[in-house]
Order: sequence, then structure tokens, then C-alpha cells
Amino acid sequence: MSTKKQRRSENFKDRKKKKSTRVVYLVAIIGGVFLLLVFFFVILFNALFPPVDMEALKKKEKRIAEIYFSDPQERFLVAEKRYIYKADDAAEQAKEVVKALLAGSKTGNVNTFPANVTLKDVKVDKEGVAQVTFNDNLIKSHPGGSTAEMVTIYSLTNTLTSNIPDIKAVKILVNGKELSSIKGHISTVNPFRPDPDLFAPVKEEKN
Repeated sequence: MSTKKQRRSENFKDRKKKKSTRVVYLVAIIGGVFLLLVFFFVILFNALFPPVDMEALKKKEKRIAEIYFSDPQERFLVAEKRYIYKADDAAEQAKEVVKALLAGSKTGNVNTFPANVTLKDVKVDKEGVAQVTFNDNLIKSHPGGSTAEMVTIYSLTNTLTSNIPDIKAVKILVNGKELSSIKGHISTVNPFRPDPDLFAPVKEEKN
């Protein structure tokens, strides 16, 4: 039989063990609550103060571009001012410029692309040649004729080279492939460089 002293010692050890166990449980509970609170506040902070998307922020910045359309006689290219989204990359900036061109004139000038033509891609090589790819409606819906083809080609070329210094020449593609011409009058095999003789005085758009 154990003595009273032994029993007291054993009881003391049991109490100490239970106390240690309670401390461990308490620490675990407090730690769990703390982690839950941290997780909650992180979610709350992100909801109230979402991280800044720098690319999206840049996308919201705008700049003025001069978009060239044809005059009614299809003799000259007439510039209209547009606000377009600003991009640091030449190809991305070119996409914004071409979209503005495809959107058409807002001051009564002649559009140089059929209404159902869409831009598919723009690539700019190290030589400064922009390869601009349209869908096949460029061929299917174009009215044809040497004059109409010329204003289509040079409205695009002069618009891109005037607004983007990195672009020196423009090559027109359809669905990513080269084409001999739009409607058989002007060869589109080689890239086009801007023709300053086609420029007419700038006509400012009224806001």
C-alpha cells in the first residue's frame, strides 16, 4: 500500500499533468482564434483595399492620336483627333490606334475600311515593320478600285507611323497570311512606308 506521502505526491503529479494539459489546450485554442482573426482581417483588408493592378491602371490612361480617313474626293488623308488608351508596348499601342481607325470617322470624312472588318493581331519586328492582321472581310467587303485600295493602305500606314515612332512601315495580312493585293490593283506583298504627300491639314474633332 502507498503511504499518504506517496498518494499526495501522485495527486500533485496528476494535478500538474492536468494543468499542463489545460495550458496546452488553452494555447492551442488561443492560437487558433488568433489565426482565424488574422485570416478574417486579411480578407477584410483585401476587400476594402484591393491590390492595385498597374497594367489596368496604365490601360485607363489616355493620349491623343491622329487617325487618318479619306476626304470626300478620296484625294487626301484627313486627320481626326481621338483619345485612345495609352500603352508602352508598340504593338499594343498599334492595336488601340487601328481600333480607332476601324471605328470610323466622326466628322463626316470617308471611312477607309469596310464596317465589318475586325483587327485580329499586330506584331512589330525589330526593323520597325508592323504586321497588321485583319479578318477576311477586308477582302470580301472591300469595294475595290485602285483609289479605294490606296486610301485603305495609306490611311493605315500613315496613321500607325504618325502615332507610333517605333513603327516605320506597315504590312497588311489577312488571318495571319500574306496577300498579293486587297482587290487586285495594288500589290500588298511588301510593307508600305508613309506617304506624306497624301496628308491634308488636320481637322480637329468637336467634343
